[in-house]
Amino acid sequence: MSKVYPSAQAALEGVVASGQTVAVGGFGLCGIPEALIAALRDSGVNGLTCISNNAGVDGFGLGLLLETRQIKKMIASYVGENKEFERQFLSGELEVELTPQGTLAEKLRAGGAGIPAFFTQTGVGTLVAEGKETREFNGKEYVMEHSLTADVALVKAWKADQSGNLVFRKTARNFNPDVATAGRITIVEVEELVETGALDPDHIHLPGIYVHRIVVNASPEKRIEQRTVREA
Repeated sequence: MSKVYPSAQAALEGVVASGQTVAVGGFGLCGIPEALIAALRDSGVNGLTCISNNAGVDGFGLGLLLETRQIKKMIASYVGENKEFERQFLSGELEVELTPQGTLAEKLRAGGAGIPAFFTQTGVGTLVAEGKETREFNGKEYVMEHSLTADVALVKAWKADQSGNLVFRKTARNFNPDVATAGRITIVEVEELVETGALDPDHIHLPGIYVHRIVVNASPEKRIEQRTVREA
Protein backbone atom coordinates (compact mmCIF):
# COMPACT_ATOMS: atom_id res chain seq x y z
CA MET A 1 0.00 0.00 0.00
CA SER A 2 1.34 3.41 -0.96
CA LYS A 3 2.28 5.81 1.83
CA VAL A 4 1.98 8.82 -0.49
CA TYR A 5 -1.17 10.98 -0.28
CA PRO A 6 -2.26 13.64 -2.79
CA SER A 7 -2.73 16.45 -0.25
CA ALA A 8 -2.23 17.35 3.38
CA GLN A 9 -5.98 17.13 3.92
CA ALA A 10 -6.06 13.61 2.51
CA ALA A 11 -3.09 12.57 4.66
CA LEU A 12 -4.92 13.61 7.85
CA GLU A 13 -8.25 12.06 6.88
CA GLY A 14 -9.33 9.21 9.14
CA VAL A 15 -6.39 9.82 11.50
CA VAL A 16 -6.94 13.05 13.41
CA ALA A 17 -9.75 13.49 15.93
CA SER A 18 -10.74 15.87 18.69
CA GLY A 19 -9.08 15.32 22.05
CA GLN A 20 -5.93 13.75 20.62
CA THR A 21 -2.32 14.40 21.56
CA VAL A 22 -0.43 15.70 18.53
CA ALA A 23 3.36 16.08 18.42
CA VAL A 24 4.64 18.61 15.89
CA GLY A 25 8.23 18.88 14.67
CA GLY A 26 10.26 22.01 14.10
CA PHE A 27 12.53 24.49 15.81
CA GLY A 28 11.00 27.96 15.88
CA LEU A 29 9.53 28.23 12.40
CA CYS A 30 12.35 26.17 10.89
CA GLY A 31 11.33 22.69 9.81
CA ILE A 32 7.66 22.95 10.72
CA PRO A 33 5.13 20.94 8.67
CA GLU A 34 3.38 24.05 7.34
CA ALA A 35 0.83 22.36 5.08
CA LEU A 36 -0.08 19.71 7.65
CA ILE A 37 -0.65 22.33 10.37
CA ALA A 38 -2.92 24.32 8.05
CA ALA A 39 -4.81 21.15 7.13
CA LEU A 40 -5.18 20.27 10.83
CA ARG A 41 -6.75 23.68 11.38
CA ASP A 42 -9.11 23.16 8.44
CA SER A 43 -10.11 19.72 9.76
CA GLY A 44 -11.95 21.40 12.63
CA VAL A 45 -10.74 19.00 15.33
CA ASN A 46 -10.37 20.60 18.76
CA GLY A 47 -9.43 19.95 22.37
CA LEU A 48 -5.92 19.04 21.24
CA THR A 49 -2.85 18.59 23.39
CA CYS A 50 0.09 19.76 21.30
CA ILE A 51 3.69 18.78 21.98
CA SER A 52 6.16 21.05 20.20
CA ASN A 53 9.31 22.94 21.05
CA ASN A 54 7.65 26.22 20.01
CA ALA A 55 4.06 27.43 19.73
CA GLY A 56 4.42 29.11 16.35
CA VAL A 57 3.81 32.83 15.84
CA ASP A 58 0.66 34.86 15.39
CA GLY A 59 -0.92 33.77 12.12
CA PHE A 60 1.55 31.01 11.25
CA GLY A 61 2.55 27.54 12.38
CA LEU A 62 0.78 26.42 15.54
CA GLY A 63 -0.35 30.03 15.92
CA LEU A 64 -3.07 29.10 13.40
CA LEU A 65 -4.51 26.52 15.80
CA LEU A 66 -4.30 28.88 18.75
CA GLU A 67 -6.27 31.52 16.87
CA THR A 68 -9.09 29.02 16.25
CA ARG A 69 -8.98 27.72 19.86
CA GLN A 70 -8.28 24.16 18.72
CA ILE A 71 -5.46 23.65 21.23
CA LYS A 72 -6.44 22.90 24.82
CA LYS A 73 -2.93 22.29 26.18
CA MET A 74 0.60 23.07 25.02
CA ILE A 75 3.64 21.05 26.11
CA ALA A 76 6.51 23.23 24.94
CA SER A 77 9.87 24.77 25.69
CA TYR A 78 9.94 28.23 24.11
CA VAL A 79 6.74 30.21 23.57
CA GLY A 80 7.88 33.83 23.48
CA GLU A 81 7.00 34.72 19.88
CA ASN A 82 3.22 34.42 20.09
CA LYS A 83 1.02 37.17 21.56
CA GLU A 84 -2.15 35.09 21.24
CA PHE A 85 -0.47 32.29 23.17
CA GLU A 86 0.43 34.80 25.88
CA ARG A 87 -3.11 36.16 26.02
CA GLN A 88 -4.73 32.72 26.29
CA PHE A 89 -2.23 31.56 28.91
CA LEU A 90 -2.60 34.63 31.14
CA SER A 91 -6.40 34.53 30.88
CA GLY A 92 -6.50 30.84 31.84
CA GLU A 93 -7.88 29.69 28.48
CA LEU A 94 -4.83 27.59 27.63
CA GLU A 95 -3.14 24.95 29.78
CA VAL A 96 0.65 25.10 29.48
CA GLU A 97 3.34 22.64 30.55
CA LEU A 98 6.69 24.37 30.11
CA THR A 99 9.54 21.89 29.73
CA PRO A 100 13.29 22.52 29.46
CA GLN A 101 14.33 22.13 25.83
CA GLY A 102 16.74 19.23 26.28
CA THR A 103 14.29 17.46 28.57
CA LEU A 104 11.53 17.85 25.98
CA ALA A 105 13.75 16.32 23.29
CA GLU A 106 14.62 13.40 25.56
CA LYS A 107 10.98 12.89 26.58
CA LEU A 108 10.10 12.41 22.90
CA ARG A 109 13.16 10.29 22.13
CA ALA A 110 12.50 8.08 25.15
CA GLY A 111 8.84 7.74 24.25
CA GLY A 112 9.76 6.60 20.75
CA ALA A 113 12.24 4.10 22.20
CA GLY A 114 9.70 2.60 24.58
CA ILE A 115 11.35 4.03 27.71
CA PRO A 116 8.62 5.20 30.14
CA ALA A 117 10.74 7.56 32.26
CA PHE A 118 14.30 8.75 32.91
CA PHE A 119 16.29 10.80 35.41
CA THR A 120 17.91 14.16 34.66
CA GLN A 121 19.64 16.91 36.65
CA THR A 122 17.87 19.60 34.64
CA GLY A 123 15.30 21.39 36.79
CA VAL A 124 16.41 20.01 40.16
CA GLY A 125 15.61 22.54 42.88
CA THR A 126 13.26 24.55 40.64
CA LEU A 127 9.53 24.62 39.88
CA VAL A 128 10.21 22.11 37.10
CA ALA A 129 10.85 19.42 39.74
CA GLU A 130 7.86 20.30 41.92
CA GLY A 131 5.81 17.19 42.72
CA LYS A 132 8.18 14.86 40.86
CA GLU A 133 10.23 11.99 42.22
CA THR A 134 13.89 12.79 42.86
CA ARG A 135 16.74 10.36 43.46
CA GLU A 136 20.45 10.56 44.17
CA PHE A 137 23.01 8.99 41.84
CA ASN A 138 26.74 9.25 42.52
CA GLY A 139 26.18 11.99 45.04
CA LYS A 140 24.05 14.16 42.74
CA GLU A 141 20.29 14.73 42.80
CA TYR A 142 18.18 13.91 39.75
CA VAL A 143 14.50 14.40 38.93
CA MET A 144 12.42 11.75 37.19
CA GLU A 145 10.70 12.81 33.98
CA HIS A 146 8.05 10.77 32.18
CA SER A 147 8.48 10.23 28.45
CA LEU A 148 6.04 11.55 25.83
CA THR A 149 4.17 9.80 23.04
CA ALA A 150 1.47 11.11 20.73
CA ASP A 151 -1.58 9.81 18.91
CA VAL A 152 -0.37 11.60 15.78
CA ALA A 153 3.03 13.04 14.86
CA LEU A 154 3.32 15.74 12.19
CA VAL A 155 6.83 15.93 10.77
CA LYS A 156 8.73 17.97 8.18
CA ALA A 157 11.57 16.38 6.20
CA TRP A 158 13.54 17.58 3.23
CA LYS A 159 13.42 14.40 1.19
CA ALA A 160 11.72 11.00 1.34
CA ASP A 161 11.53 7.92 -0.79
CA GLN A 162 8.31 6.02 -1.49
CA SER A 163 8.96 3.75 1.51
CA GLY A 164 9.15 6.71 3.91
CA ASN A 165 12.90 6.76 4.52
CA LEU A 166 13.68 10.36 5.46
CA VAL A 167 16.47 12.88 5.06
CA PHE A 168 16.30 16.07 7.15
CA ARG A 169 18.15 19.28 6.35
CA LYS A 170 20.21 21.21 8.90
CA THR A 171 18.19 22.81 11.76
CA ALA A 172 15.05 20.93 10.70
CA ARG A 173 16.69 17.79 12.07
CA ASN A 174 16.54 19.05 15.69
CA PHE A 175 13.12 17.84 16.86
CA ASN A 176 11.58 16.18 13.80
CA PRO A 177 13.25 12.73 14.15
CA ASP A 178 12.25 12.44 17.82
CA VAL A 179 8.71 13.59 17.07
CA ALA A 180 8.47 11.03 14.27
CA THR A 181 9.38 8.09 16.50
CA ALA A 182 7.05 9.22 19.32
CA GLY A 183 3.89 9.16 17.19
CA ARG A 184 1.51 6.22 17.00
CA ILE A 185 0.72 7.45 13.48
CA THR A 186 3.40 9.59 11.81
CA ILE A 187 2.58 11.84 8.86
CA VAL A 188 5.45 13.50 7.03
CA GLU A 189 5.50 16.58 4.81
CA VAL A 190 8.43 16.59 2.38
CA GLU A 191 9.82 18.90 -0.27
CA GLU A 192 11.06 16.15 -2.54
CA LEU A 193 9.91 12.57 -3.12
CA VAL A 194 12.13 10.01 -4.85
CA GLU A 195 11.83 6.37 -5.76
CA THR A 196 12.71 3.72 -3.19
CA GLY A 197 16.38 2.90 -3.54
CA ALA A 198 17.36 6.38 -4.78
CA LEU A 199 18.61 7.48 -1.35
CA ASP A 200 22.08 6.48 -0.20
CA PRO A 201 21.43 4.28 2.88
CA ASP A 202 24.22 6.11 4.72
CA HIS A 203 22.38 9.41 4.22
CA ILE A 204 19.03 8.30 5.65
CA HIS A 205 18.32 9.95 9.01
CA LEU A 206 15.10 8.08 9.86
CA PRO A 207 13.99 4.68 8.50
CA GLY A 208 10.61 4.38 6.83
CA ILE A 209 9.28 1.94 9.43
CA TYR A 210 8.31 4.97 11.53
CA VAL A 211 6.46 6.72 8.69
CA HIS A 212 2.85 5.93 7.84
CA ARG A 213 1.81 8.70 5.45
CA ILE A 214 3.68 11.16 3.18
CA VAL A 215 2.55 14.36 1.48
CA VAL A 216 4.66 16.51 -0.85
CA ASN A 217 4.85 20.28 -0.31
CA ALA A 218 7.45 21.30 -2.86
CA SER A 219 7.30 25.05 -2.17
CA PRO A 220 6.87 25.75 1.56
CA GLU A 221 6.86 29.36 2.70
CA LYS A 222 9.64 28.88 5.28
CA ARG A 223 8.82 32.10 7.11
CA ILE A 224 11.50 33.65 9.33
CA GLU A 225 10.55 34.67 12.89
CA GLN A 226 12.92 37.60 13.23
CA ARG A 227 14.93 38.58 10.20
CA THR A 228 18.26 40.09 11.20
CA VAL A 229 20.64 41.50 8.61
CA ARG A 230 24.02 43.17 8.73
CA GLU A 231 24.19 46.92 8.30
CA ALA A 232 25.62 48.01 4.97
